[in-house]
Amino acid sequence: MRLPLFDAHCDTLSAMLSGDQPLWRNKLHVDLQRGGRYAPRAQFFAIFGQMSPYGGPGECGFMTFPDGAHCFAAQYQLFQGALAANRDHMRFCRTASEAKTAELEGKTAAFLSVEGAELLDCSLDRLREAHELGVRMVGLTWNTENALSGTNMEAADRGLSELGRRFLRRSEELGVIVDVSHISERGFWDVAAESTMPFVASHSNAANIWPHSRNLTDEQFLAIVKARGVAGINLYGEFLGERATIDTVISHIEHFLSLGGAAHVALGADLDGCDVLPEGISGIEDMEKLANRLLQKNYAEGLVYDIFYQNLMRVVGEVCVI
Repeated sequence: MRLPLFDAHCDTLSAMLSGDQPLWRNKLHVDLQRGGRYAPRAQFFAIFGQMSPYGGPGECGFMTFPDGAHCFAAQYQLFQGALAANRDHMRFCRTASEAKTAELEGKTAAFLSVEGAELLDCSLDRLREAHELGVRMVGLTWNTENALSGTNMEAADRGLSELGRRFLRRSEELGVIVDVSHISERGFWDVAAESTMPFVASHSNAANIWPHSRNLTDEQFLAIVKARGVAGINLYGEFLGERATIDTVISHIEHFLSLGGAAHVALGADLDGCDVLPEGISGIEDMEKLANRLLQKNYAEGLVYDIFYQNLMRVVGEVCVI
């Protein structure tokens, strides 16, 4: 079969901005030329950045910004420039029907997300403005707590604030997918209790396989299943195991499948946001190796199609309707 690919998370915009790289062909993990081998092809491009009054590189090696508004504006402008330069290869999409149009045109369906609501000042007005500009997924937190919630990378387990609950409700009203990949465990359960729409962990693995704080417990994954959401398998070696290989990645997929997750496992590779990938994977061009290994293990083509594309597109179709 012709392999599809819908990836829930990459940091390519941040890497492009920091390294002055184009989107068509570059030395990063993701570019449109290498991604062209997949059809249909869709990608959530994350707007992400850290704030610092001193400038220079941040924790991830990306450039920093004085505040969230400057970060959002710089990467949104970069994204718009990439769209203009690659109009024959990429379409900006907000809904599943627009992604279908991109598929019929033979183009990548490009979606926008925001990683860390602090880039929107945790503001309901800024959330609405981001939606108007086409953002269709928002991670409530990144690695540092904000006004909405604590994170799963900190010792203190702070859940959703009252503002966080309002932000969640407003996201659902607007048709913006809520992403819990970085949220604290208490915050996760607050989202699970209050959400009325599918939510996602865009780039998180199975804690049962590798007990990292960024990974999902079985109970958390089952809550995502109950909510009709998805968990996107992350290719960052630190979240996979002591020595990450393609089979290590598959062990995380298989564990989620064993929990009844056939319709709830997706891909959130974290490409261009990590410096250690599994052996045998150098970038987007190698995602087909993962699919081929699943097929070698006698997984059905339909299941591979769902993991690589349809499960995440179903969530987009359910939530992003405005």
